[in-house]
Amino acid sequence: MIPYKAINISQLNEIGRNTLAQYLAMEVTSVGEDYITMRMPVNSNVHQPLGMLHGGAVAALAENVASLAGNLVVNSQGKACLGLSLNTNHLKSARDGYVYATARPIHLGRSTQVWEVETKNEEDALLNVCRMTLAVVDRT
Repeated sequence: MIPYKAINISQLNEIGRNTLAQYLAMEVTSVGEDYITMRMPVNSNVHQPLGMLHGGAVAALAENVASLAGNLVVNSQGKACLGLSLNTNHLKSARDGYVYATARPIHLGRSTQVWEVETKNEEDALLNVCRMTLAVVDRT
């Protein structure tokens, strides 16, 4: 599981510096033994032309939070996780505020991991569900 007691959220957010996560203002908000949550503001940086949250931005948030969670699980083993597959289902949209994506493990194997990510708005309405498959590889 996630070594959550030894995690400093500020340090986790530093990992995303100079990446897509920083550009889209994604940040870790909470970490537990079996979950990690990130949030992202809904603004013109992540809108599609009709002024709604772009599905690709939601997918990027889901992939970011699942990949971070997977890497936290295997880091002490000298391993790393890389994305293999992302399946996403958009259920509802948003125009403003924040969205919160929470990743929870479904399978934590030696060579693959599978994470479920639920993205909700500030009112706790479910906007998106994703399933992310990660490859576990040797860190080089």
